[in-house]
Amino acid sequence: MIEVTNLRKFYAARFGKMGGTRGIRDVSFSIRAGECVGLIGASGCGKSTTARLILRLLEPDAGTIHLMGRDVTHVRGTELRAVYDAAQLIFQQPRESFDPRRTLGWSVAEPLCTRGVASEERIRRVRSLLHEVGLGEEIALRYPHEASGGECQRAALARALAAEPRLLVCDEITSALDTIMQVQIVQIVKDLCRKKGLACLFITHDRALLEGLAERILQMEDGRIAVQP
Repeated sequence: MIEVTNLRKFYAARFGKMGGTRGIRDVSFSIRAGECVGLIGASGCGKSTTARLILRLLEPDAGTIHLMGRDVTHVRGTELRAVYDAAQLIFQQPRESFDPRRTLGWSVAEPLCTRGVASEERIRRVRSLLHEVGLGEEIALRYPHEASGGECQRAALARALAAEPRLLVCDEITSALDTIMQVQIVQIVKDLCRKKGLACLFITHDRALLEGLAERILQMEDGRIAVQP
């Protein structure tokens, strides 16, 4: 599904030096369809940089990224658009990931609009997607500030599913939620991976969250994968 080989990214530090500790070095791993892999590590170790690289939101300095058997390391244009559909990122701050001027239902429907799905079918699909993540259809009429953090994060998952992805990248998606909601979100992700055969990279600093969710756990330190089963 996703295979990353010797991925590197460095950021320029002050005075033109290379800030190696702020980048990643020789990162390699793979995730199969239906498999959830955890990525843990302290803040600043390179977890989020890794996520953005494999989603092609950042350009790597070296290495390769294969998605569904295809090299997507340097694709552009419509080919890059296909990568964005196939691999979806769910962000840490649920409310900030939505347009505050739009209802949650509008945001969930946006990927369907992009695909040219007809209005009546969009309404049906949005209801179905919200149901999949444990939300009632009434949430579609709310704005982000009118919903709880947990509801916004579930809506973010529904929006990601609307693109019919094969890979989910969850970047600290439970860190802003209370303990009960964290458990619920993790269970939703687990169920989605199993039912839909999605590959998932679940990024967190909390190893306990990965118990029962991740088949494997990668530990990142100072821009490298330090522990890999």
